[in-house]
Amino acid sequence: MLEGVFARAVAAVRRLRRFERRELAAFGRWIQHTGNFLHLTVLIAVPLLIGLVTLISNALVELSFLLFPPLASGTYTLFSDPEGRYASPWKFTIGLVVGACCGWAALGLSMPGLAGMATVSPVSAALSIFLTGAATWLLDVEEPAAFSTALLVLVTDQASPEAYVASVTAFGALVAGVFSVWRSRFYERRAEYLYDTAQGDDHVLVPMRGDPEAAEATVLFGATLAAAHDAGKVVLLAILDDDATDDEDEPAATRDAAEHLEETARTVRTQAGVPCEVVVARGAPVPTTADAAANANCDLVVMPYGEQDGLLSPYVQGVFESRYDAVAFRSTTGRCRWKRVLVTVSRPGDVAHAMLDFAARLVGRSGSLSVCTCIDSEVERRTAESQLANLAETVDVDVETRVARSDVTAFIGANAAAYDLLVIGSSGDRSRASRLVSPPTFERLRDVDCDVAVVDRGRP
Repeated sequence: MLEGVFARAVAAVRRLRRFERRELAAFGRWIQHTGNFLHLTVLIAVPLLIGLVTLISNALVELSFLLFPPLASGTYTLFSDPEGRYASPWKFTIGLVVGACCGWAALGLSMPGLAGMATVSPVSAALSIFLTGAATWLLDVEEPAAFSTALLVLVTDQASPEAYVASVTAFGALVAGVFSVWRSRFYERRAEYLYDTAQGDDHVLVPMRGDPEAAEATVLFGATLAAAHDAGKVVLLAILDDDATDDEDEPAATRDAAEHLEETARTVRTQAGVPCEVVVARGAPVPTTADAAANANCDLVVMPYGEQDGLLSPYVQGVFESRYDAVAFRSTTGRCRWKRVLVTVSRPGDVAHAMLDFAARLVGRSGSLSVCTCIDSEVERRTAESQLANLAETVDVDVETRVARSDVTAFIGANAAAYDLLVIGSSGDRSRASRLVSPPTFERLRDVDCDVAVVDRGRP
């Protein structure tokens, strides 16, 4: 009985661990969306910074609580849009200070002639806003929160106007410093921390299947991806069918397959300059591929397209449903260098980042990389441009962004000839019902005047 209880407990722990891994993987992919990452940062950074300012201000009685509203709104502006118009630490600090100084000046200019009136006069308020608008414009330090400090200095009660200006200067500089460090050390390098393809996907498994010419081209494609990382390597896999050979012929079939792989491996080592290993295995194709990837410590599978009647072969579909990142490559030109690459994305996320990362590996510093999304109406253009800009910032090569008001297949048909390679997603993040209603883009492509790579992220 105790053995049964122990077994159930072990099984429950294993299920819990699988659940935790799935949830962590889902969270990791969720936060790869730049918008989600910024929202989470705002939820954490703004409260912590305002809490720190409050802690310090509580120790200094002369500081006014009226410091907090402009500081909170300005902090939100910085962290919510770190590449935006107002995301300058210097302009943020100077703008707050200029606004406070203008309010202080307006208070001094208006009070002598307004003795006996209410604490805040309309003249003081209007003059402070006028001076702030003029000063920030002339100094090119336009900052929305500056107008808050300009008005709030008029109603300081616990502190003198000069103390308010000093506190705005000190704490504005504190927030700007924290933001500057966060943006340069983390946000601008977020690909290193958040996008696992930037650090992984350098051990590439290439199953040698189907047409020999297509397989050879696929090997060079996978080797080019691996060569972009110092730790890159390629593993060539030949899968023998259990039913295709007799037991007596098995050693000869294994030897022939190994010799062919070794010949290809020499080509890879020479042309791509990466280590290349060979594996010959026997069994069902999809499980055997997954086992080979696990045994060889590979994190990316690059395989021939394997098209059947316009659809991916069952083998490719099976690998797409595994836990490994995968690329199905279709060679139509026979080239072994891809220096002009077009990436089409439908939405931001981990798949889009993976496609852009792979494309950047291929083009390097000397190539041309374009990322495009298609919209249905002009009202979507601004959001689409912002999403593409966020994607482009995560790779270390120059990226052209294109927003086209067009059907995606029509756009590809009109522009593919200008590129060496088209990179598209597998739509693996969509439900089966959604894919039935609207088939993935790669299934709607027929004759494309360039090579095609379909990218799929592994399942947690």
